[in-house]
Amino acid sequence: MIANPYLNFEGKTEEAFRFYQSVFGGELTLQFMRDVPNADIPDEEKNYVMHASIPLGKQQYLMASDCLKSAGHVLHQGNNHYISITPDSREEADRLFAGLSAEGEVEMPMEDMFWGDYFGSFTDKFGVRWMINFPI
Repeated sequence: MIANPYLNFEGKTEEAFRFYQSVFGGELTLQFMRDVPNADIPDEEKNYVMHASIPLGKQQYLMASDCLKSAGHVLHQGNNHYISITPDSREEADRLFAGLSAEGEVEMPMEDMFWGDYFGSFTDKFGVRWMINFPI
């Protein structure tokens, strides 16, 4: 299993990750909200980052995205990070999601995503934010 830090910003992900890339090096990957198929995204959020990543080490990445006010996301200091886990199987993804989200608040249930992964996110009963992401 792999765990990666995942950060949230409000329209500053690209700027932050260009800075982080200048420090850590490596190839910067950016995917934008404007590229989400069939999404009804306000013009002011179309250039927000859906997903950013830079390598930190072997199979380890620093990742992030911008919060969308139009989707009801509100950025507060303290909710701008997740622990992102990449399990070894779809079954393990479901097991971890069910176990860790018990008595917590599900943000996105586990489902196949348009980018090709099986993904879900939640806040556990202790206030820790998690993402489970299994590459299909």
